[in-house]
Order: sequence, then C-alpha cells, then structure tokens
Amino acid sequence: MMGGRREGPLMRNASRSVVKSRILMAIAIGISLGCLFAFLYPHGILSSSAPAFHSRRTQVLSAKCESSERLNELKTEYAAASEKNAELRQQVKELTEKLRLAEQGKDHAQKQVKALGKRHKPGPFGTVKGLRTNPTVIPDESINPRLAKILEYVAVQRELIVALANWNVKDTLEVWFTSIKRVGIPNYLVVALDDKIAEFCESNDIPVYKRDADKGIDFIGRTGTNHAVSGLKFRILREFLQLGYSVLLSDVDIVYLQNPFNYLYRDSDVESMTDGHDNMTAYGFDDVFDEPTMGWARYAHTIRIWVYNSGFFYIRPTIPSIELLDRVAGRLAREPKSWDQAVFNEELFFPSHPGYEGLHAARRTMDFYLFMNSKVLFKTVRKDARLSKFKPVIIHVNYHPNKLERMKAVVEFYVNGNQDALKAFPDGSDW
Repeated sequence: MMGGRREGPLMRNASRSVVKSRILMAIAIGISLGCLFAFLYPHGILSSSAPAFHSRRTQVLSAKCESSERLNELKTEYAAASEKNAELRQQVKELTEKLRLAEQGKDHAQKQVKALGKRHKPGPFGTVKGLRTNPTVIPDESINPRLAKILEYVAVQRELIVALANWNVKDTLEVWFTSIKRVGIPNYLVVALDDKIAEFCESNDIPVYKRDADKGIDFIGRTGTNHAVSGLKFRILREFLQLGYSVLLSDVDIVYLQNPFNYLYRDSDVESMTDGHDNMTAYGFDDVFDEPTMGWARYAHTIRIWVYNSGFFYIRPTIPSIELLDRVAGRLAREPKSWDQAVFNEELFFPSHPGYEGLHAARRTMDFYLFMNSKVLFKTVRKDARLSKFKPVIIHVNYHPNKLERMKAVVEFYVNGNQDALKAFPDGSDW
C-alpha cells in the first residue's frame, strides 16, 4: 500500500524562499518601471494633451479679455462720435439760422424790381411811389383743360364773377343770378357743388361748372353749412388763378344793381368789400387805449380796421394771391373750427414777426357805399333821404339771417321803386 508523500523541513523552506524572491522581484520591476515612467513622463502619462488644453483655455480667456477690452473701446468711440455728431448738428443748426437771417436781410424790394424791370433813381420829394401791382402768373391750362375751355367762353377780359352754390341756397341763388341778368353782366359762373343745383342752373340758362369728383369737397358741398361751403372757395379758386383769370368772388346773398367791373381799380392783389359801416371802421382809425395805472404813459395808440368780407372780393392771378389762398385753405384744413373770414383777414393783415412770415400782398378796401353791406343799408342809408337816393353797385345781406326776405326787399326798393319796401325790417336781426 502506497503511503502519502511527506516533505521535509528543507523543502518547505526552499518553497517559501522562492515565493519571497518572486515578490521582491515584482516590487523591483514595479519600482524600475515607475522610475522609467517618471523619467520619460515627468508630468504624468496624460500630460501630453495637457499643454494643448491649457493653451486653448488660455486663448479663450485671452480672447474674452480682448473682446471685453474692444467692446469698451468701441463704446468709448461711439460716445465720442455721438458727442461729435451732436456738435455738428448744432453747427448745422446755427449755420441754417444764419443763412435764414441772411436771406431775410436781402432787399426784397430790389428782388421785385429785378423781376419787374430795371432799377430807377428816386425822383424829387413827394413824387416817389412804390410798386403796388404785382405781375400776373403765366397761365397753365394743363391743370384743368375742361375749366379752361369754359372760362375762355364765359370770361370777359380774363375776369369773371364766381359763386359757389349747393341746393340749400337755391332760392337765394335765383335772386342772385336774376339780378345779374337784369344788370346785363355777361361774365359770371356758378360752381355747382351738387348735381341738383347744376341741373337747376342749366334749366335757367346759367353758366355752370360742376367740378370733377372730390370726396372731401363733394361731401361738404352737398351737406355743409354756409360757413363750411364758404371755406371751400379758397381751394376751388386756386385753379381759376392758375389759369390766369381774375375772379370777383361772390356769395349768393348779394343783389347786383350795377356792373361791378366798372368800379374796380385792379391795382392790388386783393380788392375787397368791408364789414365796416363808416369811414373809420371801413378804412381804419387810431384807437387810443387808456390804462390809467401807467400814469404819464396811460394812453397807447392802436390801429383798428374792420375786417374784409370774404364773401365778396376781387382777386388777381398773382403769386401773393395764390399764396393767400393756399395759406387760408391750409389753415382751414388744420383748424376745422376756424371761421374762414377770420383766417382770411389774419393771413392778409398780420405782419411778419418772430416765428411768422407775413403775406406780401397788396390790398385795397372797396368803397363801402358802392359795395354796401346790409348793416350800412338798414342802419344808416334807408333812414337818410339823401343816401337812400344813391344807387349802390351791390348790396350784400351779410349782417342779417333772413337773407331771402331782405334780398327781395332790396329789389323792391332799388329796382321797382317801392320806397316802403325796407321799412318793415329792424336794424338788426331781432324783430
């Protein structure tokens, strides 16, 4: 029988010695390899990519710093440019103002003389007279060929009476054109603001002009009040002046007793009847304002004149006249609650002053006894035996609301000779 093998103490010691030597060898190899790697890769095995990563991070941080610095530089440059731009704008503003003042300082009279002819030396004392009559514009028939043909047929010596009318004033219009026919005035025209009044005029053989469609004008023309319709004339008249025609603008609450063209001076841009009722109010006067608290200087002198009537005026086709129409029409469009007669007078009379350049237009006030308003007639003339025998050119029933009745009474008094025709009416509007 075979028994187990038993190792002796010597063998056991040899085995332990081999294991220990192997362990020591492994440790030695590890240490050697560690020294080798330490020598070859002093920054570690992964350190080869570290410099590149560190470089890129440094570049990013550097770029960010540079961008921030560049942004600050750009902000500084923008602020400086804005400040410079503000300075330049201020310089432009100052230069523009200087240029405007220089233009204002030019001799306007000399410019007008150059436009009209050569300059002249002034004559002896008391013989010098300034220019009063501006030259007319060059007619431009291209702006309205249809109206140009009508005016060529209707006008006499390139002038005519023009009235605006809608169906609301049909009865007064009939009295108006009947008086014109009676006097024998050939050159007049009705601007019809609706189809019904155009047909009415045509049926009575009245020269009529119906404008081309215009929504703004047509709406007011059909439905507007007397004041609203009255404001339209400043826009409509412009074409007449551009075509080179002088216009005697007439409201329809007027009775014609003589031909007005025989009594015009034609020396001004605008020749208008007045709302004044005597020499002072019609032609102007020195109105003294008393302010007792001023002591020695308590009296202040002012110039007063009653307004021109925007319902009857003669206007020549000149640049100032067209500018007047543009100014009034423009203001009425911007200020719809304004009264056209007030605006008409403000633009015609207000002088140039800071912030405003006045209109350089020549104007003439018509004789208030020849071109008579209804205040003069009913308050003064009808009560004076001498004045009541005087025959005016026209009578404008502008001061009274019952226009048709008073117009018929005027016809009875001046045409039919009924001396009692005016007596029943009060001076004013109250019965």
